Amino acid sequence: MSVRIAGLALAGAVLTGPVAAMAGVVVKSTGPSSSKYPVGAKVADSATITLKAGDSVTVLTSRGTKVMKGAGTFKVGERPKVTRSRFSALTRTRAANRVRLGSVRGGNDENIVPTNPSLWYVDVTKPGTICLNSMDTVRFWRPDSASIATYSLTAPDGVSADITFDAEDSVAPLDPAVMSVSAGGTYSISAPGSEAANVQITFAFIDGEYRRADQMAEALIAAGCTTQVDQMADRLSE
Repeated sequence: MSVRIAGLALAGAVLTGPVAAMAGVVVKSTGPSSSKYPVGAKVADSATITLKAGDSVTVLTSRGTKVMKGAGTFKVGERPKVTRSRFSALTRTRAANRVRLGSVRGGNDENIVPTNPSLWYVDVTKPGTICLNSMDTVRFWRPDSASIATYSLTAPDGVSADITFDAEDSVAPLDPAVMSVSAGGTYSISAPGSEAANVQITFAFIDGEYRRADQMAEALIAAGCTTQVDQMADRLSE
């Protein structure tokens, strides 16, 4: 009885653990209230949250995506945007061969911005921890596909492998016969002809068979894969 009473007392509030059956997870939070609703916080579907001017909070719930922008008071579970098809496309396991042109968004040719179309493609420009759903098949994505380019991936033991993108190809696979990757090690990606510092990434493995976006987000957050959490938040709230 005491456990049930405690659970009821938490209903409608931000939760710190997976104690509510119907609760969303914060995947993006900016503005004055961002410390109150940090990325990874659990928020009950029945919760109402009050935001200040300049606030923006994105929550993935069991039924869809809820974007709330202040100032105002919002109910988390009220009319979320259904994004199942986008989530399915974002997490689909694709063929390992090269893929033409990543997805784009923008109103006209001048505003087109290439975006990584898959949660499992490794962005060659983004450092940090990257979650993979397979260590055997690794694909890399680049935002600029105008011309042929070869990047170099260097393993913790110093072994390197080339990743070659043909002109107009935005995705290229790592040849498993040349190099395999493992979780936990820090790898370095160097761009062709670039004087900028190499991009440092660490691979982590998670099960990719999550059927809901909020469950996938929780797994990514737990593994420290913040780049992919941002990718999910942006893609599902477009």
